[in-house]
Amino acid sequence: QVQLVESGGGLVQAGDSLRLSCAASGRTFSSYGMGWFRQAPGKEREFVAAISWSGFKTRYADSVKGRFTISRDNAKNTVYLRMNSLKPEDTAVYYCAATQSIDVGIYDSWGQGTQVTVSS
Repeated sequence: QVQLVESGGGLVQAGDSLRLSCAASGRTFSSYGMGWFRQAPGKEREFVAAISWSGFKTRYADSVKGRFTISRDNAKNTVYLRMNSLKPEDTAVYYCAATQSIDVGIYDSWGQGTQVTVSS
């Protein structure tokens, strides 16, 4: 498994941008697919975006497509989530997670989460 630590959350206004980071420990980071998920109060955790180990393949939830961009820097053991045109409904705790394959979608390592709050 890999250890994950998210950062970059905060309180912003609608229309603003944020970039979340997820730092991973371990020498095998580059072999993992990575995903971002979020959980709003009273709601189930939902998928946001994923990126393959190479970075060549990405996937997005329909609700964030065109506004969010996932990327990774394997040299820095870090995956990012750039969030533009934020909406109040994007308010949630955001988690990064690692998987052997974004196609299979079983995530077995999770970070502690970072809070994103978007005010209207």
